Amino acid sequence: MSQQPRFIRFFNEIGIEDVPLVGGKNASLGEMYRELSSKGVRVPNGFAVTSDAYWHVLRKAGAEKALHDALEGLEPGNMEDLARRGAKARQIVYGAGLPDDLKAEILDAYHKLQVEYGLELSVAVRSSATAEDLPDASFAGQQDTYLNISGDTALLDACSRCFASLFTDRAIHYRVDKGFDHFKVALSIGIMKMVRSDLAASGVMFSLDTETGFRNVVFITGSYGLGENVVQGAVDPDEFYVFKPTFEKGFKEVLRRTLGSKEIKMIYSQGGTTEATRNVSTPKKDREKFCICDDEVMVLADYAIKVEKHYSEKAGHPKPMDMEWAKDGIDGNLYMVQARPETVASQKKGNVLEEYRIKGTGKVIVTGRAVGTRVATGRAHVIDDVSKLKEFKAGEVLVADTTTPDWEPIMKTAAAIVTNRGGRTCHAAIISRELGIPAVVGTDDGTSLIPNREDITVSCAEGDIGRVYEGKIPFEVERTDLTTIKHPSTEIMMNLGNPELAFKLSFLPNDGVGLARMEFIINEYIKVHPMALLHPEKIEDEEARSQVLDMASGYGHPSDFFIEKLSEGVGTIAAAFYPKPVVVRMSDFKSNEYASLLGGRWFEPKEDNPMIGFRGASRYTHPAYAEGFALECAAMKRVRDEMGLVNVRLMIPFCRRVEEGKRVVQRMEELGLKRGENGLKIYVMCEIPNDVIQMDAFSRHFDGFSIGSNDLTQLVLGVDRDSEIVAFDFDERDPGVKEMIRLAVEGCKRNGRHSGICGQAPSDYPEVAEYLVRLGIDSISLNPDTVLKTTLHILEVERDLDSQTS
Repeated sequence: MSQQPRFIRFFNEIGIEDVPLVGGKNASLGEMYRELSSKGVRVPNGFAVTSDAYWHVLRKAGAEKALHDALEGLEPGNMEDLARRGAKARQIVYGAGLPDDLKAEILDAYHKLQVEYGLELSVAVRSSATAEDLPDASFAGQQDTYLNISGDTALLDACSRCFASLFTDRAIHYRVDKGFDHFKVALSIGIMKMVRSDLAASGVMFSLDTETGFRNVVFITGSYGLGENVVQGAVDPDEFYVFKPTFEKGFKEVLRRTLGSKEIKMIYSQGGTTEATRNVSTPKKDREKFCICDDEVMVLADYAIKVEKHYSEKAGHPKPMDMEWAKDGIDGNLYMVQARPETVASQKKGNVLEEYRIKGTGKVIVTGRAVGTRVATGRAHVIDDVSKLKEFKAGEVLVADTTTPDWEPIMKTAAAIVTNRGGRTCHAAIISRELGIPAVVGTDDGTSLIPNREDITVSCAEGDIGRVYEGKIPFEVERTDLTTIKHPSTEIMMNLGNPELAFKLSFLPNDGVGLARMEFIINEYIKVHPMALLHPEKIEDEEARSQVLDMASGYGHPSDFFIEKLSEGVGTIAAAFYPKPVVVRMSDFKSNEYASLLGGRWFEPKEDNPMIGFRGASRYTHPAYAEGFALECAAMKRVRDEMGLVNVRLMIPFCRRVEEGKRVVQRMEELGLKRGENGLKIYVMCEIPNDVIQMDAFSRHFDGFSIGSNDLTQLVLGVDRDSEIVAFDFDERDPGVKEMIRLAVEGCKRNGRHSGICGQAPSDYPEVAEYLVRLGIDSISLNPDTVLKTTLHILEVERDLDSQTS
């Protein structure tokens, strides 16, 4: 009868309660393998060499006193002293070797894995540190990992090196910084089937949005090759969002995606340690496509949701997770290779809203991916070599190619961080979130373009794009305790066009989005006239035609590019506010604005006054644009039917005549957007005097009206709002305009239709908001920066009205 192992635990024998014995990494792998494999989450099998084995190694060799002596009197701030003592400590542990009984147990377990996976099995040898008296300490990234190990001799050597890596310079500094006793910290080793992501792809994912703490998405990043490049920020990875509520209802669609440059990938050289890897250039054809397909994104989202649910149920409260995944290039399967609780975004207090706003303008030096939502100013300090870290001063902005755990001591003193490389899950991004400072990563050439030792402003308050400005740009911070704000009877909605701001703005008190502007998405993310995508052959300029086709390369047809980009932009806004209504206005470019889109001038007329020309509803069934409108409808159908975001309502702008409105609604039905089907509501903008005069007739074809005060003012007063000469006559507070608004609100009530307003007036003028409340309008849609102020004012007006009627 074989003896029970003393120092080995297979993954099916350990769980999260075993952190003191096997460390956080191994405990989590065991938990997932044991509890989630049967639920379809694929985890590579393996075993843990326990922390008891580490103590056994030291005691058997009598190495403890030598280790104490090596670290006695350490000066952690002295990098030379730290390096000298760290090397000595590692030499002591590695030189201790592995006792025979431990060797035998490790090899016996390894041979059992070979029986499961085949004799050609290679393994990953991963460190998993733990503290005896602090079982929750993760020590993530402080010790070494050894990959693609095969053969008894190589495995035992990797285990010795892994034990020795408990004394890497960064790990020693980390423990001193955190106040841990070096001799109460042990190291467990995880030995598991090597997932051959060097032949495929790997990455990091979170069960929330890392920048805002928005809980309803899975955020996935990935790149080709081994995962180290994604974690350390050496590559700009692909990004994917999946919306959890609709995913769980069976709608398996990517909410939003961003193609990363993925310029390099890490593969193995000869040998099997972390040093035996190398980066090679990613082939251009691979860089131009996503590293995983949509079906694989769905598999990963399924893993993430199951992992989060499991840990949340175990904890008895929501527990967002930070996970690592890898695709095996040999068997083609996706594996979970790590999961730990997310500890930054999920800890944000939801009852205090913090808003950073840039108040000035300046020259933008570089842009990249924004990490966080803050702004900071400081003197730029470009660090191009690790030897120069000691020159960095507290309060400066760290500018570097990339960062590693060795940089953390100075990162903690930085005002902000800027890197050339990396995505939003790279090392610099993770540390900046923990520190609560802004970072702009993936700028490509920040170290060469940002002037060293000059003042700069780092802004992450303007959406997904982070900007580095020349000089100190003024900004303000507004903090609001949301628990003190009551909900008015009048619905408070938002005007929003930028999907990048949607998750962040969803935390404002609101009843949904009263105006989601399609034009912003077309202008910023598509940039091409829809008719140019449908008929590139009509573009007479060869260079412009080539640009259009390049924009849509990788899609079955150029029009697919338009549908996907528009649906993802609108879908992101709809998901952010789900299940609250999101009113999406179909495109309302004027002909001169459409002409400015790529390829647009070959499809647009030249008009003397486009403000009252070929715009809005008149375009949708006109031969010159009917095919373009069909693309818009296809995108909205995808949002509702394939993404499952049925909270989207559609709105027709600048509808001049009842017959025109009837014709558009009928065309939408032919294109699969039937009013009333699957709860679809279709609104119309009330911005032309005829809309008010014929309210009863319009009401037979539309479910609601949204007053566009800008155009209504223009057409009531006869003022071209694009003309600076007569701008002094443009005033939404004019008695004639207010009377039109009154008639519109009363007309909606008379016909049992929703009444709202999405124009600028209530955002700019408190007296207009008050007038609307007193009329009894159903909803007021405001610019986000005025939501809180106007909500407080509306509450006062409602209190006044209540006191008058009581």
